[in-house]
Amino acid sequence: MVKDLTVGKPGTVLWKFSLPLVGSIIFQQLYNIADSFVAGKFIGDNALAAVGNGYEVTLIYLAFAFGCNIGCSVVLSQLFGAKRYRDLKTAVNTNFIFSGALCGVLMLFGFVFMRPLLHLINTPAEIMSDTMLYLKIYTAGLPFLFFYNISNGIFTALGDSKTPFVFLAVSSTVNIGADILFVTAFDMGIAGVAWATFICQGVSCILSVAVMFKRLKGIECEKPALFSFPLLKKIVKIAVPSILQQGFVSVGNIIIQGNVNSFGTSVIAGYAAAVKINNFAITCFNTLSNAMSNYTAQNLGAGKLDRVKQGYKSGVLMSGLIAVSFTAVFVLFRKQLIGLFMNSSTTDALTVGMKFLLIISPFFIIIATKITTDGLLRGAGSMQCFMISTFTDLLLRVILSFVLSRFFGSTGIWLAWPVGWAVAAVISLSFYFKGIWKQNKLQ
Repeated sequence: MVKDLTVGKPGTVLWKFSLPLVGSIIFQQLYNIADSFVAGKFIGDNALAAVGNGYEVTLIYLAFAFGCNIGCSVVLSQLFGAKRYRDLKTAVNTNFIFSGALCGVLMLFGFVFMRPLLHLINTPAEIMSDTMLYLKIYTAGLPFLFFYNISNGIFTALGDSKTPFVFLAVSSTVNIGADILFVTAFDMGIAGVAWATFICQGVSCILSVAVMFKRLKGIECEKPALFSFPLLKKIVKIAVPSILQQGFVSVGNIIIQGNVNSFGTSVIAGYAAAVKINNFAITCFNTLSNAMSNYTAQNLGAGKLDRVKQGYKSGVLMSGLIAVSFTAVFVLFRKQLIGLFMNSSTTDALTVGMKFLLIISPFFIIIATKITTDGLLRGAGSMQCFMISTFTDLLLRVILSFVLSRFFGSTGIWLAWPVGWAVAAVISLSFYFKGIWKQNKLQ
């Protein structure tokens, strides 16, 4: 279903558009959470640590997939809002070709430099082989990751947030069962966790792409071009800063992971469980941010600035309510949440994970506001503003994690996060209130 976000009551339109996306990302996060859950419960602490260690590397892949997603999505949203349907379809073709080439390069890089990268972040010898195995299978499935994310970006650009929800709900649920089946019945160990994700993402990717092209076929227009350099330039203008932003955040997280690794397997396992739970919340905020980007882009394409401001207020309220809910659950039930990933005997790792959640989660409302504001800036094409706030957050978290860990041990790493979030939120909000985003319009 194609949905025009430029008509109707702004708050209501944004809420209806965003909620299925939040549901989608909850199911998407079940992929990674299921991997950690099965690894920790049915294989052991070393397997949980290996998945957690490899997860930081997979975030680099996700950064590129997300950049291609958002670059295409923002441009398509503006074209859809301006009713330029031929250019819209040409942009889809262009982005598929560009993303396919980028995915191939990234896979080559992953297979060649995987081991040196794991050595660089101080991966302990006892989890090196499991981490390598997990990442090799994950890297082989990168085309599924890329094209699935791109098709979802196209759905949301057209105002359809329900179709991605259906695909993710089914595939993630099947993935949980496949994880358990491959590990317990087939005794495949860490490879079973990786192959289950590979297969489920592959099936959902193929189905999603097929439905997406069928949906585009229903939009009548002149025959689109196979490739357009001007449209590629517009996509790259959004995609590259998004890739750099997500990529540097991932690199920063890998550096932090290296610091975590220096404290031993128990801290690695505790952090692996806690950061998955934390990222569950952060990814929900990022999804609301993506919705804000699509909403902003469509309305800017239609020249409706007032609707953007009204939608932004609703978006901040929505993300704030979700942030407070996550904080309450994570603080009150931190032991039970971390315990989902571990056996009862792993008390040291459990303590580490609980402390991480207790320190981080009270500041969710700050990062939620920052990420929602970033969504508006990105949807308006104000990528310089968007990147400044993100890099400030990253640099502060990385630098302070090393400084504070010298005085407070691993706890010092967790203490660095709220500082980076708070400073970056102030920067993002200042850009919004200055109104720089109003100057960006589709040419």
